[in-house]
Amino acid sequence: MKATEQTLQQTERAIRKIADKFPAHGEASLLTDIHLRVTQDTGELVAFDDDDKEITRCVVTQWIDNKDDDFYDSVAAILRRSIEQQRSLVDNMSILKPYAFVLEDEERETMAELYVADDDIVIIDPDMMQDLGKDLDDFFDNLMKS
Repeated sequence: MKATEQTLQQTERAIRKIADKFPAHGEASLLTDIHLRVTQDTGELVAFDDDDKEITRCVVTQWIDNKDDDFYDSVAAILRRSIEQQRSLVDNMSILKPYAFVLEDEERETMAELYVADDDIVIIDPDMMQDLGKDLDDFFDNLMKS
């Protein structure tokens, strides 16, 4: 699923609303995860804190009744992009690190970690590091051959 401009605007607005709840100048909250729960039938995106207290919600029109097999993979990519677009806000939220944005389905099952921040380390796309060990081994083998 390719995100429409409206979908990107809706998800970026949701990220801004989350950041507004934790302003940079506010007292730091002890929060480990922000749960982004997406319901495939209704297109609803709801953000919760660790205590299951609602932070914000919106409906993403493109996601209503979307039956794509790779729905959550597509949603994860769209949300990662939106978080990256709002990174200056997200990085300055008044939340003690480490913390993470986690994508969940309507059954509260974790579908993906979208963003993990821990002091100077930030992981936006964990799949990017998937084959790093193999790549380093191949590099070392080629280096030893020369």
